[in-house]
Amino acid sequence: MSGHGSTPPVAPSRSTAGDNLFLRSVAGLSTLAGWTSAAMIVAAVSITCQMIFVRFVLNGSTIWQTEAVIYLVIAATLIGLPYVQLLSGHVNVDLIPLMLAPRARFYMAILTSILSISIMIVMVWYGFEYWHFAWAKGWHSDTVWGVRLWIPYLAIPVGFGLFLLQLIADFVALLLGSEKPFGLET
Repeated sequence: MSGHGSTPPVAPSRSTAGDNLFLRSVAGLSTLAGWTSAAMIVAAVSITCQMIFVRFVLNGSTIWQTEAVIYLVIAATLIGLPYVQLLSGHVNVDLIPLMLAPRARFYMAILTSILSISIMIVMVWYGFEYWHFAWAKGWHSDTVWGVRLWIPYLAIPVGFGLFLLQLIADFVALLLGSEKPFGLET
């Protein structure tokens, strides 16, 4: 947004956690999740390269590689959610918040935070239930590799749980005033 003397919106700085131990701890966990997600993507790319080498250079067959890559990429996506939230990297449409007065923007941020947290609570609950069901029933994939499905399914409650924790930290930062509503200056 530029022109007519308006200032572009400023992305929220996550270094505003200051001395708040909770906010710093959650930011640390989210950063660790981001590094873990990146490592999973590197592992998936490495396995893909190995699979290509085995198939097209050695003319051999592959058993576990495709399935492992699929699980790693899905897990990387879920585990990476809190880090992207920490960096305010999720898609954000701020047309309405830009049009609102600062006080109304604050209340809208509170409402959207509560809704987001509520949805993530449901996702964590059902994600945990799904993971636990796979673990309790001893599910395996229907492939030659036959991976125990509770292992890749664990990414669902863990990823959404860490995302929920980051959303709660964002909500606390909003209430404490260390983060501006929608990252927009008044």
